[in-house]
Formats: sequence, structure tokens, C-alpha cells
Amino acid sequence: MIIGFTTSFPVEIIYAAGHKPVDLNNIFITGNAKKYVEDAEFIGYPRNICSWIKGMYSVVLSSEIDAVIGVVEGDCSNTQSLMATLKDKDIEIIPFSFSYNKNRQELKREITKLEEYFNVPHSKVMEVKMRLDRIRKKLIYLDELTYKENKVTGLENHFWLVNSSDFNGDPDNYENRLDQFVLEAENRESLKFNFRLGYLGVPPIITDLYYFLLENDANVVFNEIQRQFAMPYMEEDLTDQYLKYTYPYTVFDRLEDIKVEIKKRKLDAVISYSQSFCHRQIDNMLLKKYIDIPFLTIEGDQPGDLDARTSLRIESFLDMLRY
Repeated sequence: MIIGFTTSFPVEIIYAAGHKPVDLNNIFITGNAKKYVEDAEFIGYPRNICSWIKGMYSVVLSSEIDAVIGVVEGDCSNTQSLMATLKDKDIEIIPFSFSYNKNRQELKREITKLEEYFNVPHSKVMEVKMRLDRIRKKLIYLDELTYKENKVTGLENHFWLVNSSDFNGDPDNYENRLDQFVLEAENRESLKFNFRLGYLGVPPIITDLYYFLLENDANVVFNEIQRQFAMPYMEEDLTDQYLKYTYPYTVFDRLEDIKVEIKKRKLDAVISYSQSFCHRQIDNMLLKKYIDIPFLTIEGDQPGDLDARTSLRIESFLDMLRY
């Protein structure tokens, strides 16, 4: 079976059950993203709903997805309604929740429920976790090549980390390609740029953001949420691993991680991305309040290239850093 999902969750369970997990976000943004959004709006999805929700809806209906795991607590506030519209199309729906208060027992109970749903023993899930953790260790090294050696661009870092949410449905192939990329990156000359940036927030719907930054002498050496998808803390226990994963919890959990990485990576500034019509735009108020290096907020709505206004704001921000 091909199991779609709306955001990172214990993907180890799906692999242990012998199924193929697919991150719906990745299919959306790498496919004909604008058409996916238009198709959802054509059937009645409102204009002022996040494009990612509309994109995932259309992806499910146009792809060979057998069931969808919806993270109904700890992600987008619109996921429950997305799941209802998919259920109306006779798509099998499987809910999963991260508890707001990071309650270990509640999370363990959700993991157990998912294991029981797919009829897979926890021991087998842990075998898969050990397999995936070997890949995740290589992603930690790739991240170090980014911020320590300056041999990996922000876009490349983004690409490998964001795809670790599902390992492209084939961990062996993903690992082989990762090994080849790391070997090539190790043998590069270090990149030359003036500004070390952090990128905060969900992966951008803006397709050329990283290119634009690098062209303007700035490289992203910290992709916050993408790094979280790679489960960088290497916890031995599955429940502990997803308790340390900051994305589904509060902005203060994110801030704790961000502040450590700002110092470790010697960031000059951060760009905080917000998706239009997303409740996480409110979190951005607190990020800006508690982060004490130069901070720029940008917003994306529809998939596509940077608009002229955002390009100008980024250029002005970088000019401010120069002087």
C-alpha cells in the first residue's frame, strides 16, 4: 500500500508494516503545484486557505494513494477539514496526534495505536528505526558540511533534509544517492559568501528563494524545520525521538533549539518564513521577540518564484547587514 501523510510522524511504522510512505507535501511542491491548487479551488476550496492544504488534497485525488495519515494535532489547524473532504471521496483516513503539552504517555499511546492499526510489532518498528537512523547520521554529517565546511548550499541542505520525511519512499535508494552527493561535496572547494543565514519555519512554497539568497552573497547554513524532519537528536527510544522533534509542539520548544543553533552555526541573521493564512504566522511574533540577531519575516502564498516586493525586501535586509 502507498500511505500518504500530511507531515512528519513515526514513519518507521509504515516501513515496518511493509508499506510505502509518501509525504504529500513533497509530491505537491515538486509537481505541477499551481495546477494542484487551482484544481482544489475549482471544486470549492476557499481562496483564503493555505495552498499546501489545497495542494495535498489534489495530490491525493490524482495519485495512487491508498490511505492518508493526517496529523490532526501538532500541525496545520486545517488538517481535520482536509481529512473530512478526503473521506468524502472514499479515501481511507488514519488520524495521528502529537499532544500539545508533550505528554510522553499520550504520544506513546498514539504510536501504539498506529502500530496496532498496521498490525506490526514494536520490535520490528525498532529494527526499522535503527536502519533509518544510520541514514540520519549521514544527514547530520551533511548538515555539518553545510555550516562547518561551507561545502553545501542552503538549497542542497534543504533538499536532502526535507526528503528525509519519507526517504522518497525508498531508503536504500535515498541512501545510495546521499552517499554519492556527500562524496562529491567533500571534494569541493568551500563556498564563498558574506552572510551566514538561518531559515526558520516550514519549507518555502517559493521555488527560487535559496538561489536568490546565494546570488546575493548569502547562504542558508541552518534550515530549522527541514533539520527537524531528519530527527537529528539520535534518541534511542522511538517515543523520545518524536518528543524531541520540535515542529509539532510550541514555539518555545522551537526557540530552545533555534537559539542553540544560532550560536553553534555563528549566524549573522535569520529569515523567518510564514505561509499565508497559516496559524503559525502568530508564532512568528514570538520568534521575533526572543531572537536577538537581525530578523526578517517573509510570506509566501502561491507556489512560484519570488515576487518583486519580497525580492526587494530581502535585498534591503542584506544591504542593512553590509552596512
